[in-house]
Amino acid sequence: MNREPLVLGIETSCDETGIGIVRGRTLLSNTIASSMDEHARYGGVVPEVAARAHLEALQPAIEAALAEARVALSDLDAVAVTSGPGLAGALMVGIGAAKALAVALGKPLYAVNHLVGHIAADILDAEAPPLEYPTVALLVSGGHTSLLLVRDLTSDVELLGETVDDAAGEAFDKVARLLGLPYPGGPQIDRAAASGDPASIRFPRGLSRASDMDKHRYDFSFSGLKTAVARWVEQQPEGAEIPVADVAASFRESVVDVLVTKALDACARYEVPRLLLGGGVIANRRLRDVALERADAAGVTVRIPPLSLCTDNGAMIAALASELIMAGRAPSSLGFGADSTLPVTQIQVDEAVPA
Repeated sequence: MNREPLVLGIETSCDETGIGIVRGRTLLSNTIASSMDEHARYGGVVPEVAARAHLEALQPAIEAALAEARVALSDLDAVAVTSGPGLAGALMVGIGAAKALAVALGKPLYAVNHLVGHIAADILDAEAPPLEYPTVALLVSGGHTSLLLVRDLTSDVELLGETVDDAAGEAFDKVARLLGLPYPGGPQIDRAAASGDPASIRFPRGLSRASDMDKHRYDFSFSGLKTAVARWVEQQPEGAEIPVADVAASFRESVVDVLVTKALDACARYEVPRLLLGGGVIANRRLRDVALERADAAGVTVRIPPLSLCTDNGAMIAALASELIMAGRAPSSLGFGADSTLPVTQIQVDEAVPA
């Protein structure tokens, strides 16, 4: 294809129905329908509720995205969809819709990796220079915390480390609940921490001891931190008022310290002076501020996609597919399914073999 492809992307890996349309590396629309309010009453994402919400939101979201982009379905060059990782039931809704669209329109279909999509979101920033390779990418979201070495977005993504238990976003949600703060926990912890002292309580830094460096140098663990916060709260005298602001600030500082320290260590070890931050937790201001400050001191350039593209969205899925098309990759066959544990090294799923 000589011209830039017009691609519609569908993202339904968790609780947000994302439809995005891009032309090459230009963002035309980014429509997101969130079911977060429906999950708030349960204190977390309920897979069955998420799947039904996707089913109800998909058609109006697609119509809204087409209207915003001022294109018709017949104008599309390809359809893209998240195949994994994510909630199996939620993924199945998006995959079913994408296959139906592709078949009905006679358009090629690209099934792609959700996590690599978060990296692709960066190329949609019209004000940023082109993404250089290799780059280290730190992806922090509700269900995933991953550290990657990206040598090429469409062909070479290496997993350096990932969460071995609770992801950072999950830890924020659980600690928020412990402190009596509503769901989702990330923004609530951030607000509470604004007036707290991050040095008031020294919470542990998971998998950061010297003994962890051989096996878990770039892995993350926040379950122990969550337990440490719970024990600290339980040990306070009966009837004493819990200093929520200080606990929140100290907890957040521990998470941020681990994330930034490991990411910059990877930059130094692999001699990569570039760090890309992605995922919904990047909305945490303290994380962004500490990363920028410490990276500057280390001579590392930090890239952060627009915050509207950091949360789960269809635009990043369309952008990744667009890059695959421009790299000459064949579309996916129709035999793929939802893969809730899809490895990040598998950028595209079930690429068709040329006849």
